[in-house]
Amino acid sequence: MINKFFSRLGVFFLCLLSLIPLRVLYFVADVLYILLYRVFRYRRKVVRENLSLAFPEKTQTEIASIEKRFFRYLAELIVEIVKMNSISKEEVLKRFVFKNKEQVQAYLERGESILICSAHYGNWEWGTLGIGLNFKAAHYPIYKPLSNPVFDNWFKTVRSRFGNKLIAMRQTFRAIQESKNTSTMFSFGNDQAPSTGESNYWTTFLHQQTAVQLGIEKIAKKTGQPIFYFKINYVKRGYYTVDCIPLCLHPEQTAEFEITELHTRFLEDMINKEPAYWLWSHKRWKHKRAS
Repeated sequence: MINKFFSRLGVFFLCLLSLIPLRVLYFVADVLYILLYRVFRYRRKVVRENLSLAFPEKTQTEIASIEKRFFRYLAELIVEIVKMNSISKEEVLKRFVFKNKEQVQAYLERGESILICSAHYGNWEWGTLGIGLNFKAAHYPIYKPLSNPVFDNWFKTVRSRFGNKLIAMRQTFRAIQESKNTSTMFSFGNDQAPSTGESNYWTTFLHQQTAVQLGIEKIAKKTGQPIFYFKINYVKRGYYTVDCIPLCLHPEQTAEFEITELHTRFLEDMINKEPAYWLWSHKRWKHKRAS
């Protein structure tokens, strides 16, 4: 009961913060960066270990530079997620611009469906809102529910703005079957570590043996729906573009694990070019492959 009260109090505080203009929230982000990085040293050991494993060729000075840029961006990302509760459609359309979307729109205008592949890179949360505003089809973001029901409900509410229909990971196949007669967009964040017992594929990713989810490959092969990678590009503070890149237009013609390798290599290339915008603060390689 006490935990629920404090959770609701936390959500109320987040809603109040969301009403503050972004230009002021970015000042909060500057302070938050100092607190996260220098005062509380939030997950600095985890971030440093992940970066050192991913970039063995870089010096410790280079690793430290990426680490600082990541924490600066993490602070920005936090206030941008808070702002989702009250951000207007006009603000999202101005700050999150989709490029090369004609091919996606062509599929949807013919009444067909597509699958969207992305990752926890850049502001993927604003990306969810942007998809709902930019495309005329039912958009189903696939998400992993939070353990705290109060915060889970708040996140579902803010993510569902502008027409999005959130689907828990375990309900994906059912939702696809139920919506098979309509034009849909199911979006997957394919850099989440598979749960224990979940179907996965092992590959080398950023020099590490890594388990990758097979969900999008299985669904693409079963439905024949084309896959587009929505690549988020950080332009400047508070502004992004998204490239809608055809990753696999004929999944039924691919070999086993080919699609999984395609999106894994795509993300790896993104991270190698601009590493600061991936979510390094999670224990990326906590699962080890059975020998």
